[in-house]
Amino acid sequence: MTNDVIIVGAGPVGLFLACELALAGVQPVVLDRLPARSGEQKANGLVGQVLRLLDHRGLHQPLSGVPGAPQPVPRFVFGAFPLDLHRLDPNPLHAVPVPQHRVEEVLEERALALGVTVHRDHEVTGFAQDATGVSVDLHGPDGAGQLRARYLIGADGGRSTVRKLAGIDFPGVTSPDPVSRVAHVLPPEGLRMTDGGEVLLPGCPTPFRPYTHTRTEHGVFVISPFNPDAVMIATQEWGGPPVDQEAPLTLDELRASIRRVTGADLKLAPARTAGPFTPRRTVGHNTRLAERYRDGRVLLVGDAAHVHAATGGPGLNLGLQDAANLGWKLAADLQGWAPPGLLDSYQHERRPVGERVFMHSQAQTALMSPGPAVTALRALVGELLSHDDNLARIAALMAGSDVHYDTDCPHPLAGGFTPELTLGTPRRARRCRKGEARERRRSDGAPTVGTGSGGPGGERADGGVRLAELARGGRPLLLDLSGGGLGLADRAAAWKDRVDLVTADCSQPPADALLLRPDGYVAWACAPGDADPEGLDRALRRWFGEPRG
Repeated sequence: MTNDVIIVGAGPVGLFLACELALAGVQPVVLDRLPARSGEQKANGLVGQVLRLLDHRGLHQPLSGVPGAPQPVPRFVFGAFPLDLHRLDPNPLHAVPVPQHRVEEVLEERALALGVTVHRDHEVTGFAQDATGVSVDLHGPDGAGQLRARYLIGADGGRSTVRKLAGIDFPGVTSPDPVSRVAHVLPPEGLRMTDGGEVLLPGCPTPFRPYTHTRTEHGVFVISPFNPDAVMIATQEWGGPPVDQEAPLTLDELRASIRRVTGADLKLAPARTAGPFTPRRTVGHNTRLAERYRDGRVLLVGDAAHVHAATGGPGLNLGLQDAANLGWKLAADLQGWAPPGLLDSYQHERRPVGERVFMHSQAQTALMSPGPAVTALRALVGELLSHDDNLARIAALMAGSDVHYDTDCPHPLAGGFTPELTLGTPRRARRCRKGEARERRRSDGAPTVGTGSGGPGGERADGGVRLAELARGGRPLLLDLSGGGLGLADRAAAWKDRVDLVTADCSQPPADALLLRPDGYVAWACAPGDADPEGLDRALRRWFGEPRG
């Protein structure tokens, strides 16, 4: 039997890719060498544009516990600089504190509900690819075996077996510094909170803002009070005493590091309540980017394609959007309607994004390191960040909202992630002349929306609906915000098996029409009064293949 896709790695990225493929009508098989989900604490939250993507799949609420659209955070950090994002309008940066094991749990539940097969305790030992597929050798509970698939995906982390077996180079930079230490402990004696919400350590005049990195002349300190019974404390040091990497981190070692970094001597004891931060030490940093993301029928996603410092939490933002970008393109190839070059566009679009994270993760590490030259550099960067336009640029960098793909469409929205839109559903749907729907807007000013043939949202309930809710099925959307007057239903009819048409009205439409890819990015848009039918035809063919019927 030949499977469509084998995904190696049942972490967040591999599971999310499996969900994306299943939504598109492809049933992948997921393999993981571990017998069960790992409880190891890795990522501590989701940061950036990925939260809007997860909202498009109905996953934001299960992960955050908060209904509705993701909300921007008022503060964040860049290279141990506090970013006061409440100054920005709009603020592009979203964040949700959720441990990685919870992300994996939610994504595995979704994958299984979609019919995805997950085989744990199965380790890949080799593979061979040919013109029609990949034969994968593996070792599982029943011994050696083999599976075959049309494509093989490596989502198996920074030490990716798939990447190594494919012979894909992984160049980059490895440094022995900094040494990072973190633990979940009882609140130390003498800890005080200022009226401004900052933390004072006994014997240390420097106040520390909770939940963020604070640079001292000797390293970096982080303290995050979770509740009255537990705090997370972390340090980063450059040029510290040698460590035995085989020995586990002790609280005495962390205490000594805190003393060197801050000057404070804290008595540490394990937290009484279970917490995510068992004592853990990480030596140095490793910043690497795969030389290519594809080798024939083998592709890489997530940490298999890139590793970097964790500062600012870019990992899941980068990796999960890799999966969203690849999923629909791979499904299109498997289903036979992909236009030429669509699958190759995965690498063309996502590797430059990996390069950008490669750059800013190294920049942040450099800005946190000790020394008078860095202190002087920080003084300059601090001045730059006092200006809102520079702050906005860094916020967009950290969010990944500055990512724009090449679309050959001149509209400013084209190539970026779709804006958040709220629409409304009328009691009935009908074809409208241009502008007519705006005239029919209800007296309370709420927008109206209808669906063309094959579109989502066939129900006709009154009230508002967010665009993210229309994107739950993971299909391309052609959104006509003119109320139907552009005649898009006739023009897009030959793509109705692949593209859903939504006829809508919006109180402040950002364009007359938007063509949205399944990953949430705008493939084409037209300004009011400029229907641009030729541009729409080109975009439909470029992203969704030749018309049928």
